[in-house]
Amino acid sequence: MKILLINGANLNMLGTREPEKYGSTTLCDIEKAVIERGKELGVEVDVFQDNHEGNIVDKIQSSKGNYDGILLNAGGYTHTSVVIRDAISAVQIPTVEIHMTNIHAREEFRHTSLIAGVCIAQIAGFKELSYTLALEGLVNYLNT
Repeated sequence: MKILLINGANLNMLGTREPEKYGSTTLCDIEKAVIERGKELGVEVDVFQDNHEGNIVDKIQSSKGNYDGILLNAGGYTHTSVVIRDAISAVQIPTVEIHMTNIHAREEFRHTSLIAGVCIAQIAGFKELSYTLALEGLVNYLNT
């Protein structure tokens, strides 16, 4: 089983970006933890991060036939990107939406996720743990 972890805009700044909200763990640390947990679950995890919406869309589109599932933290694109939503819908690969913070307890504009409707689940609010929780949920979904 192969899973693709995609991180969107500004997530490369984790560890230094608003540590009071996101903690001090870097994206590299999170990716390593997800890859390691994947190995424990017998799953191969590939990672991708990009700040550009079109590159994220391209990566989702190219995942069809190559991955069994997608973990996606689209960052701010969660609330603005119809094209990322359409890409997820087009490839029909089970996708879990990830957020480190509880988007529903933050600014009003963050309460709406344009991608949630095409994802099988949303994990939010557990900082870096959100990623491994999402992986475990996705693997369980794919195994049943």
